[in-house]
Amino acid sequence: QVQLVESGGGLVQAGGSLRLSCAASGRTFSSYTMGWFRQAPGKERDFVAAISWSGGSSYYADSVKGRFTISRDNAKNTVYLQMNSLNPEDTAVYYCAAHQYRGPLLPFRPATREYDYWGQGTQVTVSS
Repeated sequence: QVQLVESGGGLVQAGGSLRLSCAASGRTFSSYTMGWFRQAPGKERDFVAAISWSGGSSYYADSVKGRFTISRDNAKNTVYLQMNSLNPEDTAVYYCAAHQYRGPLLPFRPATREYDYWGQGTQVTVSS
């Protein structure tokens, strides 16, 4: 069992930055591929980014590529999402997710995978 707790959300002006964190419980964090998703009001949950178990590979949705960066620190059981150049369309609840998998990232299909564990989410609001 893995518990995920997101933090770092808040209110920011357009053009600003935020860094989200997701802390995982347990001693096997490096066994998990991690992802970030978001859900805007009235919309479905969308994939944002994913990172391989080692941190060596990452994958992004086109809408955030070049603006967001996913990273992880396996020693701290934490995955991060650095978000720059935020715009109001980025407003959503952001969720981190974990799936027990230590293989290559792209064959894992991170955008459509049914992840094993999910956090409760953290709200990000970008004002214009």
